[in-house]
Amino acid sequence: MPVKSSEITPEKVYKRRRVLIGAGVGVLAVPLIDKAYGVFQDKQEQLEKPLSQVTTQPSAELEPLVPTPYETITSYNNYYEFGYGKGDPAKAAKTLVTSPWSVEVGGEGADKPGVYDIAELKGESAIENHIYRFRCVEAWSMVIPWNGIKLSDVIKSAAPNSKAKYVRFTTVNDPEQMPNADWAGGPYVEGLTIEEAMNPLTLLATGIYDKPLEQQNGAPIRLVVPWKYGFKYVKSIVKIELVEVMPKNTWWLQNKREYGFYANVNPQFDHPRWTQATERVIGELGRKPTLLFNGYAEEVAYMYPELDNRLYFY
Repeated sequence: MPVKSSEITPEKVYKRRRVLIGAGVGVLAVPLIDKAYGVFQDKQEQLEKPLSQVTTQPSAELEPLVPTPYETITSYNNYYEFGYGKGDPAKAAKTLVTSPWSVEVGGEGADKPGVYDIAELKGESAIENHIYRFRCVEAWSMVIPWNGIKLSDVIKSAAPNSKAKYVRFTTVNDPEQMPNADWAGGPYVEGLTIEEAMNPLTLLATGIYDKPLEQQNGAPIRLVVPWKYGFKYVKSIVKIELVEVMPKNTWWLQNKREYGFYANVNPQFDHPRWTQATERVIGELGRKPTLLFNGYAEEVAYMYPELDNRLYFY
């Protein structure tokens, strides 16, 4: 049954209570984390089972998600425009001007295109609070309490038509504000299918721990798709387009063998250079088994009837 979210709890209370805030208005409560890894405890046996047998665990058997500390979330980042090391984006000069900020919403699949100030976007849609697992393609993970609005609300406001088969996202690209702005030869681009974009788990995040996003985390607005690898979480968005043709995302253009369009978290398909069967939880020792669809199979598996390699398939 859908559950309503309560107001997001301050960081200290998160750590003290160790409980899960609901996934958000109209969203199924997310599965919890530690015991859910038991789904893949016997990896070889589980990987031979059909999708329907490995997607869920009764919530009564699971322990709460524990959010990663704010200081860790804001100091361990991939954002090449501000540096290539994990700590570089946080140490970079805060040169990105995030207010005022506007997002263009349009494309051939939108009957009502428009340009929105970020305050308009936040004002027209209720800010929701979601605690989601975050899984990087590099096989490390966190648990992040996001504040944001449903991407579906923004798409609906653009009146999508029959050409709206995909959603293309473009980030800011400004050499004066970003020291490595052209590392990819242009702005960072990502994409989703329209079905993925309309899923109630998909957010446009504007904050973490009830605080505005910092530059290194993609201020002032970024994509959050919790069942996909982190390179899909495009940062500092300036354009959202509803399009008919599948977008060629930046990392696919860089290396199509390793970074495909779908990028769904799947322990059965390894990255060409490392295993995806386990992950390193930032701030903890050792590794844990990776959950299919990052633990959100109950909410998203219907979109992928074939359990194929949705990291590299284009």
